[in-house]
Amino acid sequence: MFPGHSPALGVKALALSATATLAKRFGQARLFEIANRPLMELAEMQPVTAAWWRERRKQPGEFHYLALGDSTAQGIGASVPGRSYVGQLADRIEAQLDAPIAVTNLGVSGAPSDLCVRDQLPRAAKVLAKRQADLVTLAIGANDIAQWNPRAFHRNLNTILDALPSETILAELPSFHLPKNERKVHEANGIVHVIAEARHLSVVPLYAATKARGINGILTEFAGDAFHPNDRGYEVWADAFWPLVRTRLT
Repeated sequence: MFPGHSPALGVKALALSATATLAKRFGQARLFEIANRPLMELAEMQPVTAAWWRERRKQPGEFHYLALGDSTAQGIGASVPGRSYVGQLADRIEAQLDAPIAVTNLGVSGAPSDLCVRDQLPRAAKVLAKRQADLVTLAIGANDIAQWNPRAFHRNLNTILDALPSETILAELPSFHLPKNERKVHEANGIVHVIAEARHLSVVPLYAATKARGINGILTEFAGDAFHPNDRGYEVWADAFWPLVRTRLT
């Protein structure tokens, strides 16, 4: 089990996040710049994580894992990209199979569902044309919440799944823990389940897994921006995925 960070760091992250929100609302540019620094520092890691996954793609293996998603697939907030939920699942699969596996992680930091359609699906088509995937996971939608449009999300999710193998494992959106966003998240997850049921897809109960972490999870399982998971937070995600992933290994 990966350790979470200290609750004191969690309190600091939450305080900075709240300060950044208020500073932006009231036009305090300098204060916003200071309070928003943890988020910007993580944003600067995006080229690094993308390069890490491109290098990881070179590792051969008989088992092929294809992942689509956003910054959580990349591992923004983790100590290293390989400790994202995708990386942790890959490690567990390799331990279970006692062999290296090939991983193609197409996740793009900041991607909402429409950009997954635009950017990741063409790349996925090229990958799948060359080699079938033994496992496909999709976790998308968290970045849709800021500009929430349920019809667009429904349409985009259907478009994505139309292009992916019929046994793709689909994840719920995680809990945002903030009342102002939870209504949107519940609506998004309702859409996820309606679409999954129509397609007979397995759904990762990510919302319940993250919500259940409570105040301890909020304070210890997020990175310095109080939004992205840290290593322990991503382990919670991997634990939620694992029962469904494990069934694909037999």
